[in-house]
Amino acid sequence: MLLNLLVQQPQMLGRIIENTPYWVWALLAGLLWLGGSQLLARNVSLVRAMVMPVAMTGLSVYGIASAFGGAGQALLPVVAWLVAAMFIASVALWLQPAAPQGTLYESKSRCFYIPGSAMPLALILGIFLTKYLVGVELALQPALARDSGFALQIAALYGVFNGLFAARALRLWKLVQRSAPLAPSPATA
Repeated sequence: MLLNLLVQQPQMLGRIIENTPYWVWALLAGLLWLGGSQLLARNVSLVRAMVMPVAMTGLSVYGIASAFGGAGQALLPVVAWLVAAMFIASVALWLQPAAPQGTLYESKSRCFYIPGSAMPLALILGIFLTKYLVGVELALQPALARDSGFALQIAALYGVFNGLFAARALRLWKLVQRSAPLAPSPATA
């Protein structure tokens, strides 16, 4: 409906943007800064590298629960999200099993050197825009909150984004595991 509305009545775009709460624009600015910072090569602590996928997962689950969470309705969308995330993460890891060339992990400092990439920015914007557009659609058509087909599509889309974030984090985690010293077996200790 949103696309039809914007094509037939483009002046509505201004009203939609005008009625968007200010905190949404502040959140967008923060997310743009966060994603933009990842365009450049940088050193990142192990904790910080693992926080972003967890935070984006939280935003996705919150998006599903806040849009479709009435009276236990969120269970099926959450399952669809999880299935999509696991499938996409598996495919992404199969297609690219190792971290991007130039990615390093220093076990003493517990830091990664990560080359710049536009992928985190694209994923962050994808999750934000999905949440924003779903919010607009639900404001225009509140009945969509009870439409299981719509809920499953949106949940699967969130799952795609989170699967890609998870695959990225798992590639980094593989570097950590490879650099960990092997513990002596009990027979040799």
